[in-house]
Amino acid sequence: MWISQQGRYAGRQEHDARVGIVTAQGERTGVYADGYQQQLPVATPGGYRWKPQSGQQVLVIKTGADAEAACIVAQQEAEENSLKPGEVELFGPECSVKLDENGHIRLDGAVLVNGIPLEAMIEAAVQQALAQQEGT
Repeated sequence: MWISQQGRYAGRQEHDARVGIVTAQGERTGVYADGYQQQLPVATPGGYRWKPQSGQQVLVIKTGADAEAACIVAQQEAEENSLKPGEVELFGPECSVKLDENGHIRLDGAVLVNGIPLEAMIEAAVQQALAQQEGT
């Protein structure tokens, strides 16, 4: 039995890290890498969440005492990346937050504060200030 298993894996090289393509989304993400598909958890830094999209290239690493478990840790960087050194960007399909080299915070998309659009909050604050000014 052991000899037959060794022959099966003889030409196969195992890697601790590899790039794969996301094939399925859900509670655990399906990834096709090195000719096989696995249902993998996504590992991210504390305070940050991310769900890979189907078709996205991701970095898969092996973890555990004997490198028997794998997880997704990052997405492969797009070649058209326009960030300058020191800049940071969080982005999704319809929005982004960018900290640029000039110390600016750039927001694209709707800004909500506790579920309320920022514009509505500003309008309410202006109306309240005007009402107080008229009452004086």
